[in-house]
Amino acid sequence: MFRRTQVFLAAFAIAAAACAQPDRSAGPAAARDTAPAATAPAAAPPAAAAAPSASPRPRIVFLGDSLTAGLGLQPDQSIPSLFQVHLDKAGYAYEVVNAGVSGDTSAGGLRRLNWSLDGPVKILVVELGANDGLRGLPVAEMRRNLEQIITTAKQRHITVVLTGMEAPPNYGAAYTTEYRQVFSDLAKQHHVSFVPFFLDGVAGNPGLNQGDGIHPNPEGARIVERTIWQALQPLLEKDS
Repeated sequence: MFRRTQVFLAAFAIAAAACAQPDRSAGPAAARDTAPAATAPAAAPPAAAAAPSASPRPRIVFLGDSLTAGLGLQPDQSIPSLFQVHLDKAGYAYEVVNAGVSGDTSAGGLRRLNWSLDGPVKILVVELGANDGLRGLPVAEMRRNLEQIITTAKQRHITVVLTGMEAPPNYGAAYTTEYRQVFSDLAKQHHVSFVPFFLDGVAGNPGLNQGDGIHPNPEGARIVERTIWQALQPLLEKDS
């Protein structure tokens, strides 16, 4: 597993070099965040995210980036879509909302949080931070963003599941260690369910990833979905 994770981080580092050019169109702040959602109004739903339906069923929202959105996959192959199928087969009456936006950072996720939590949301799965690490954004800023997402959701009595990520090694050992620690520290501090590594069992395995070495292929997505299911299933209610 360690070797596979190293391979994933190496691919991550290559992607970081390819995505290192900041968007300077909105000044210094925008230069640190090249996510597509960065210039969208805070209250406006991002075009890449699936809009919630009018269903009265309680919702499980997956708030994330391209890993959640299902970049490179068919819509029914994304992790939230697979989770919906799993719920239906197991007899749980929840509606899953895919609020994943490719390229989004923790700041982008925070900006669209209120829209993402619209409706009868019961559970929020937070998969953010990968693009912060990809771009070498300040870890302290990522922590503040994730903490605000968690506290806002909890204030609305929404159960939170936080998922961890790894930073590429090209920013140095101190950065990657500090980055990794943020997720576990927040989970402990706020007493939320925690998945230490979103891509556990998938990262670094060429047979489970697309050509970029970062995004899961359909088989890899099924493994990630099962990982999330193990953490989330104890939180579900059959009579929902």
